[in-house]
Amino acid sequence: MKNLITALLFTAVIAAAPAFAQTVAYPPPQNVLQLSATGSVEVQQDLLSLSLTTTREGTDANAVQHQLKVALDAALAEARKAAQPGQLDVRTGNFSLYPRSTRDGKISGWNGTAELILEGRDFARITQTAGRIQTMTMGGVSFSLSREQRAKVEGEAQTIAIERFKAKAGELAKGFGFSGYTLREVAINANDQGFPRPMMRMQMEAKAASADMAVPVEAGKSTVMVTVSGSVQLK
Repeated sequence: MKNLITALLFTAVIAAAPAFAQTVAYPPPQNVLQLSATGSVEVQQDLLSLSLTTTREGTDANAVQHQLKVALDAALAEARKAAQPGQLDVRTGNFSLYPRSTRDGKISGWNGTAELILEGRDFARITQTAGRIQTMTMGGVSFSLSREQRAKVEGEAQTIAIERFKAKAGELAKGFGFSGYTLREVAINANDQGFPRPMMRMQMEAKAASADMAVPVEAGKSTVMVTVSGSVQLK
């Protein structure tokens, strides 16, 4: 009986140990410094996105939809002739059909819009292709960074940010009377601050005299920024 009581008491002590461990208070960290540093690289935008649109209207929804489809199919056929991955990618955009109503709420007709988007790094190929498409007109032009360009520039900006973070941490450690530091935790955040030219909205009634005349475009620049933030233990 004595052995049984001893065993029960021993088991109770073991079971209570985890609960006791959870109540242990750890001292707050000391000599910990929070800081951040930013690296930025300005680069020329290398990705052009050009949209072509067309609108149709009529009293019959099916007829309007068919007219849009014919115009879009013709534009797609022309654009695909010059398509090349990365240099000129072709995709359809908005395709919508909506009713036109009278004051008393009755449907009096239908309006529709179709969009084709040409996108890539070969500006000349894109603009010349747009000039050859006769069934749609220019809707808008915008510029940005390609995935490859952004990755390359982010790497450069990240290296700058890390070196600045390390330099700042070392300077602050010495400023507070410490010999150095160790890294506790760090976070890296990247973003693209684009400075594109405003998107041009154009509705042209007729094409230029030369069907394959390239639309004049000019890209702007983007600044890719990477921020390194975190904490260091002064020592």
